[in-house]
Amino acid sequence: MAILVDDSTRVLVQGITGYEGQFHTGLMLEYGTKVVAGVTPGKGGQQVHGVPVCDSVREAIAERLPNVSIIFVPARFAADAIMEALDAGIRGIVCITEGIPTQDMLRVCSWLKTSGSWMIGPNCPGVISPGRCKVGILPGGIFREGSVGVVSRSGTLTYEIVNELSMAGLGQSTCVGIGGDPILGSSFVDVLGRFEQDPQTAAVVLIGEIGGSDEEEAAQVLAKLSKPTVAFVAGKTAPPGKRMGHAGAIISGSSGTAEAKIKAFEAIGVPVAETPAQVPSLVKQVLAA
Repeated sequence: MAILVDDSTRVLVQGITGYEGQFHTGLMLEYGTKVVAGVTPGKGGQQVHGVPVCDSVREAIAERLPNVSIIFVPARFAADAIMEALDAGIRGIVCITEGIPTQDMLRVCSWLKTSGSWMIGPNCPGVISPGRCKVGILPGGIFREGSVGVVSRSGTLTYEIVNELSMAGLGQSTCVGIGGDPILGSSFVDVLGRFEQDPQTAAVVLIGEIGGSDEEEAAQVLAKLSKPTVAFVAGKTAPPGKRMGHAGAIISGSSGTAEAKIKAFEAIGVPVAETPAQVPSLVKQVLAA
């Protein structure tokens, strides 16, 4: 099995006629993902890499039956695109767009709570179940099918650590980049709950960073879950008050530091890697325990 996406996933690309939409549609198709439709208002009837373009999400659903949408829509229109997909009944959304206004995301999350759908992002690399489906901008060649679940706030750290895992012979069940913005569709806690229910996932790697309290909240939940977990927290040398990369990666006062997050994991017995290269050896240790 896998979480969120698999062989049955049928992908809709909102913003398919833009540069990023076209480029990554091509890469998803190359990976074997079933990209069945795109949406750009006013450009219905066109094709991108052989994928038909519709004027609305409802039209795409009626004609092509997608069940997951990926958003490549500019930030000022992205919230409307997400809510259009939710309103039409799309069961899952991956939002790549970054810089969506905070007030817009508050509206989106309000809709999301009552929709019954899930959302990854915004400002994320997406989700991949290796060998089955890739919905996002992740470099498919570094992933290998296996039993290690990965959930991360950082796209580039995901790639680095996944590459280390793959080279060490540790394939992945599903890898989820939840995004680096302050307000997200899914948290560590949401994804960890899905991994807990997934029989393919034998262990989990959690990749955190400074800012916010998501990692501390994840530690509280991990204490109650059965899947062995290894963590890595980036930003130990980041100065307080300075944003480092992501909008959500900022230390405010005494909260959000790497040290606090590491202590939270260590307090419940979750080993924390000093470097990305150390992650595979720690995963092997927790699997053998």
